[in-house]
Amino acid sequence: MNHFVRSLVIAVVMTLTAPAGFAQTPDDVLVVGQIAEPKSLDPAAITAVNDFRIVMNMYDGLVRYKDGALEVEPSLAKSWSISDDGLTYTFELRHGVKFHDGSAFNAPAVVFNFDRMLDDKHAYHDTGPFPLSFFFSAIDDVAAIDDDTVKFKLKEPYAPFLSNLAYPTGLIVSPAAVKQYGKNYGRNPSGTGAYKFAEWESNAKTVLVRNENYWDGAPALEAVVFRPITDANTRVAEMLSGGIDLMVEIPPDSVSQFDGNGYDLYEQAGPHVWFLILNAKEGPFADKRVRQAINYAIDKKALVENVLQGTAEIASGPTPPAFAWAYNESLQPYPYDPAKAKALIKEAGKSGAEIVFYVTEGGSGMLDPVPMGAAIQADLAKVGLKVKIETYEWNTFLGKVNPGLEGKADMAEMAWMTNDPDTLPFLALRTGAWPDKKGFNSGYYSNPEVDKLLEAARKSTDQAERAKLYKKMQVIVQDDAPWAFIANWKQNAAARDQVKNFKLQPSFFLLLKDVSKD
Repeated sequence: MNHFVRSLVIAVVMTLTAPAGFAQTPDDVLVVGQIAEPKSLDPAAITAVNDFRIVMNMYDGLVRYKDGALEVEPSLAKSWSISDDGLTYTFELRHGVKFHDGSAFNAPAVVFNFDRMLDDKHAYHDTGPFPLSFFFSAIDDVAAIDDDTVKFKLKEPYAPFLSNLAYPTGLIVSPAAVKQYGKNYGRNPSGTGAYKFAEWESNAKTVLVRNENYWDGAPALEAVVFRPITDANTRVAEMLSGGIDLMVEIPPDSVSQFDGNGYDLYEQAGPHVWFLILNAKEGPFADKRVRQAINYAIDKKALVENVLQGTAEIASGPTPPAFAWAYNESLQPYPYDPAKAKALIKEAGKSGAEIVFYVTEGGSGMLDPVPMGAAIQADLAKVGLKVKIETYEWNTFLGKVNPGLEGKADMAEMAWMTNDPDTLPFLALRTGAWPDKKGFNSGYYSNPEVDKLLEAARKSTDQAERAKLYKKMQVIVQDDAPWAFIANWKQNAAARDQVKNFKLQPSFFLLLKDVSKD
């Protein structure tokens, strides 16, 4: 650790240990209140937006999302071309870019990244697992034509390919660092991004420092510190006492505290859906009637208005309305109808059934999960279901839910924020995405027609045709009810008014290169 970084870390530690009410963050250092401890700083190994918010400031991909949009623009690739058959993508890379460890970014480094994820015989494949490698399952081969040119050959046309390259799973890590640290790379990261890794103290802070040689211009701040503060009310208290400069995912009942009075409040809609995964393989929810009953039994209007206090809208199905071109506007949310729910449960012979319900204390996009869980439990009690809640810290929660609910639970809270209408249903609703197939279909939903629609939609390069297929999929999934469809969130954040040039992005990432402090 060089002298500057050591001095910076000492200053940050003094800030974080100051008595409540007396903390003051250092000049030129942005302190961000995060919702949880990161799982890893290897972008290929993570799935949570909480972690994405850190790594997007340390790494670059070949492409990135345009400011304020989900359309891509050049990043480490300065240009690209696509063959007429949609099977070959050729990228011309920026010359002279270095990773933070001093090694060269080039075409062989790109090949290393994708081979590491996709080739189980690769020497460093064991530095995974790589849970979102599904994003690149269409890749047949990646080849370095020369140091500044890389070519991807796909097995079949794949419409979301460029968008997925801009997602954290497509960020480029240093092969030299992976070779040096192996399975510990996630604690010793090296990218090409605006900020360099300095320190990760578990359950306390992750410190990034300015990359003076960043190819797209050095950032304004000397450093960014991400503090994991799992309790939402504690994050609010830290914000009010001056211990953090910026916080994300404000508890609904605290939003008004940050609208003025020395703070700036940020809100923006994005592609988000909050839902309950229902175990369709065993137990009460193996019966479609009971799954539908849950959707009728939950008073989503009360959840949105009373628990979330207007920071979200009622969800109609698996696709967020933020994907306007692919969203089926004809779908209406399941109405609140406890009488119909009771009748369906009785018809299925499941009156009085016991339900194990996994709830998280907090996590990426989870809104206000403990009060939400309690309200849902009360609604289900009204229709005769006995719900037992088990509550877990976010990373522990993911460790229980992602491997599947079989033999463990009947339902679980979940939220996804996605970059393309393909992503969530392909990773969480296909038969081929069951947990034993390394997907996120933790409730084991299966419908061959949905599988066919999703496969066809990702291969089509005609957006109108893709939209037609996704809209048909939404109708089937809403009726099958593998989830209880609850809410679409309008993301928010608050910053002290000394923080300048901050924006929320529809991707839900925190992009901090241009942020400064007065």
